[in-house]
Amino acid sequence: MSLDLDRIAPQVEKMTEHIDAEDASRQKHLAKAMSILCDNSLNLDDLKNKIESGKISWMPAEPVESLSNKYTTEKPPANFTILATDGSQIDIDRHHSTRYYLINIGSIYLEYGESADARLESTPQLYFDKKDLVMTSPDGSNREVAIEGTLLGIKRDIEEFKYLTRMAASLKADIPALLLADGTLIRWTLMSKDIPEFIVSEFLEKGFLKCLDEIKEISEKKSIALASYISYPRSSDLVGTIRIAICPYNPVNCDKCRRENPNGAYPCNTVDGVQDKDLFLTLLESGERSALFISRSSIQERYGMHRIYFYYVKIDDEIARIEIPEWIARNDTLLNLTHTLILDQCQRGHGYPVALSEAHEQAVVTAADRQNLQTLVEAFLSEKNIDINTSAKSFSKRTRWI
Repeated sequence: MSLDLDRIAPQVEKMTEHIDAEDASRQKHLAKAMSILCDNSLNLDDLKNKIESGKISWMPAEPVESLSNKYTTEKPPANFTILATDGSQIDIDRHHSTRYYLINIGSIYLEYGESADARLESTPQLYFDKKDLVMTSPDGSNREVAIEGTLLGIKRDIEEFKYLTRMAASLKADIPALLLADGTLIRWTLMSKDIPEFIVSEFLEKGFLKCLDEIKEISEKKSIALASYISYPRSSDLVGTIRIAICPYNPVNCDKCRRENPNGAYPCNTVDGVQDKDLFLTLLESGERSALFISRSSIQERYGMHRIYFYYVKIDDEIARIEIPEWIARNDTLLNLTHTLILDQCQRGHGYPVALSEAHEQAVVTAADRQNLQTLVEAFLSEKNIDINTSAKSFSKRTRWI
């Protein structure tokens, strides 16, 4: 049965009225936030101290330079290379007796200039051994955690970076290159209290950060930069910093503020509803990037020299968030290379990096692919006279009763 749009239409009308009313308020709050962002009298050291000493109920960005700094970029080098990876997965089907999952990595090699070249690949890997299906605590407790759902998504991210690292090792030393990833470099999902420490260590220190170690080592011999691209970001890290600048308490104390303002009229409410992208859509011209900021996510404490910095760049009428490790942020040549080549990629890809778009196309697994894989598995099981058991719920979904 199709969705009854006639019954939803009045609700949609109410929603648009609500959005219209909120937009007027948001524009007022945006003007307030912009006035703080562009306030040249704002003391950066005082603001940093206020962030460090405060009891804050949100996560602000740590400023590296004047909040309103912005930068143009230069033309791309005559010859350069772009590497990108993306991934998708087929999770374990808990309604099927045969337990396996699949990770498909799409990889892109694009060389521009005198020796222009392109290589697009898809690398699927099936995981079925127990050591791949579960992770066991090394403390002797025999605690096992299944690799599925969120953890499988994290494992896929790690595999993407392992593949990107191997590709980087084969790059030519005399041609500048950009390694480009999709999404955040900050492994937020590992902060969950439901994920045991031994898994965090395996995925973070022995997985993701080890890849960054290797990429950094390669970059010391070759002109290689690394960045991740987040399209249409919904982050409000910088707005969180502006809230602190507005706050009359010093040190900032959100608990005290709530007690003294039980009606909810907090001083920082004057920037409610504003996101970072709203600020930079106003501040930046197309092609410009913002100042640098540092994420203050608690997991950053484990990143060491790979602590994640970020900036925003305006691509026509859209803002993208670019994340880079600290060793890129502190190297002006590599920092500028990320800006230059990302902008070039977006111009070639009609507003989105062409390498990431192609990596996604190589990686994507369709519903038909999932069904075909299951059919293939069942065919091989049948050849070996292995019983194929599925749950009644799974059987019901594949059968029309009415």
